[in-house]
Amino acid sequence: MSKIVILCGSVRRSGNTETLARAFAEGAAEHNEVKLLSAADLAVKPCTGCNFCYTSEGNRCAQTDGMAEVYDALRQADVLVIASPVYFYGLSAQLKAVIDRLHTPMRNTFPIRKLALLLVGGAELPELFDSILVQYRLALNFFHLEDAGQVLVRGVRDRNDIQGNPALDEARALGRSMR
Repeated sequence: MSKIVILCGSVRRSGNTETLARAFAEGAAEHNEVKLLSAADLAVKPCTGCNFCYTSEGNRCAQTDGMAEVYDALRQADVLVIASPVYFYGLSAQLKAVIDRLHTPMRNTFPIRKLALLLVGGAELPELFDSILVQYRLALNFFHLEDAGQVLVRGVRDRNDIQGNPALDEARALGRSMR
C-alpha cells in the first residue's frame, strides 16, 4: 500500500481538472491511502527566494500559509501526483506557487519515489503539453523519481467538458496501477 498525495492546481471546484484528479483518486484508493490537496483550499503565497529555509530549524519556511499542510502530506507520501489545468502552455499559477515553495532542503526528506502527471487543456494543439513535459522530465531526473504515468487531455475547456471523456477511465486505471 502506497501513500499518494495529489496536488490539484485548479481553483475551479468540481471542474475538469478536479474531476480527472478524483477519477485517479478513486482508482488509487482501491489499494492505497490517497490524499487530494486542492489549490482552491490552500492559499499558498509565492516563494520569495529568501532562502530562510536553508538555515532555519527543520528547514521551516519564513511564510506561514497553506504550505504547512502540503509539507505535512509530502512527509508521508510515496507517490506524488500533479494535476493541473493548462493555462498558456503552463501549469496553473496556484500550483506553480506550491511547486516553487518546494525549493527547500526539506524536500530531500520526503520519501516520494514516484511522480505522475494529470493535465487538462482546452486547445487541441499537438504541442500543448510540451513545455510542462520538459519540466516534468527534469524533475524526474533531478529527484531520481520513477514516472508513474501520465493522463493528458486536450479539447476540454468549459465546465463539465470532461464528462464522458475516456480520459476519466484512463485516470482510474492509472490510479489502480499504483502500488
